[in-house]
Amino acid sequence: MTSSDRSQAVDEKRSYEVRTYGCQMNVHDSERLSGLLEDAGYVRAPEGSDGDADVVVFNTCAVRENADNKLYGNLGRLAPMKTKRPGMQIAVGGCLAQKDRDTIVKKAPWVDVVFGTHNIGKLPVLLERARVQEEAQVEIAESLEAFPSTLPTRRESAYAAWVSISVGCNNTCTFCIVPALRGKEEDRRPGDILAEVEALVAEGVSEITLLGQNVNAYGSDLGDREAFSKLLRACGEIEGLERVRFTSPHPRDFTDDVIAAMAETPNVMPQLHMPMQSGSDPILKAMRRSYRQERFLGIIEKVRAAIPHAAISTDIIVGFPGETEEDFQQTMHAVREARFANAFTFQYSKRPGTPAADMDGQIPKEVVQDRYMRLVALQEEISWEENKKQVGRTLEVMVAEGEGRKDGATHRLSGRAPDNRLVHFTKPEQEVRPGDVVTVDITYAAPHHLLAEGPTPTVRRTRAGDAWEKRNAAPAQPAGVMLGIPTLGVPAPLPAAASGCSVPASS
Repeated sequence: MTSSDRSQAVDEKRSYEVRTYGCQMNVHDSERLSGLLEDAGYVRAPEGSDGDADVVVFNTCAVRENADNKLYGNLGRLAPMKTKRPGMQIAVGGCLAQKDRDTIVKKAPWVDVVFGTHNIGKLPVLLERARVQEEAQVEIAESLEAFPSTLPTRRESAYAAWVSISVGCNNTCTFCIVPALRGKEEDRRPGDILAEVEALVAEGVSEITLLGQNVNAYGSDLGDREAFSKLLRACGEIEGLERVRFTSPHPRDFTDDVIAAMAETPNVMPQLHMPMQSGSDPILKAMRRSYRQERFLGIIEKVRAAIPHAAISTDIIVGFPGETEEDFQQTMHAVREARFANAFTFQYSKRPGTPAADMDGQIPKEVVQDRYMRLVALQEEISWEENKKQVGRTLEVMVAEGEGRKDGATHRLSGRAPDNRLVHFTKPEQEVRPGDVVTVDITYAAPHHLLAEGPTPTVRRTRAGDAWEKRNAAPAQPAGVMLGIPTLGVPAPLPAAASGCSVPASS
């Protein structure tokens, strides 16, 4: 490419696509990557472009055993497309990039940029440098250069947002590689967090989810053991902020002051996702989890005493090295005692670079599969029983965007109850927008959703709904909102990400 051709390519609006793998922290980072690219003059490629963009960014996860195979398979599919499209660039970031570094360019020499978890803000500069120098740029920072929340963001939702309060993790769980890739915990200053929340609310956001890889350890970097409960209470003072959630806490750091703050702060929702991982004390010890079954169940009991309608969910790993049938039965016992509203269950698989990958006593796959199926069946039964208790209740539901896949065919809308249960309800005659709030009477329960088949008693139009309407009435503007850290719609129950990453599976 000549210098004039290169100049022309830079001046034109180049399109981009970001592909995200892994946990909410990666979702958070991808929102930032999109914001950085748009701030640098790029435009988002249409949905379903499938690599047909000028810049394709892979934001990777290193938790799954086959994460690298998945990445290189996707990179291989893009190689012939890049050959046909002069000027196309491919960038790889995230946890796998932090872990594999130079290996990526060796295996896929058509990759232009490799960057790590600590320097996502460098992506536009690295892309430009790769274009000018016509060679791959690999830059992996060993420590955080800028807190992600200070970077531009392309926010998808007008009414719900993630707010990162910390990065990194100080735990050493034997199944988790995240601390090695994300580093030690670094906390944001409370004033910076609250300023971001207030700015989001001013833009129309009515629900925020506080995000950290060990969210309730917040304050350890600041020297204040009660910093997290204070932060929850401070969020309760922000006018216009209707719902506050957080993910993911660690049982070790779940203290009574946090429970009190949850119970006493009206806009902190009656919902808790707390990874148990196993109900067996010997397995918890082998996992290097700093609590035992009795401690975990004691926290659940305290939460339910303070917040009777709280919906509690968890993560569980089945088939960890050395797990016996007796160990597994202890997990089943803990599940029966805890009565989780929902559980994300995972079959253990080796995570390269973790201590557990080299442990003796690896469990045969057929044994792991059998235990997994028994656990899933038990949890499905409990989830259904717990959901049936909601029948007859009147719930306040925040209307969501994209939550109900069958809403068009069923003439229903969908949203989230305060405890984050998914509710499908009959579409009322009056206009209802995502971000608005309705009250509905629950008539039916399934294991993973509730149904309100009758009329909708009340519809409350909100500033969040106004914000959604304003955004969608301006097609000339980018579909995203350049502020905050959300996902599409009201943040859903935690996705089934691999249980080695502490978001949602706290390590």
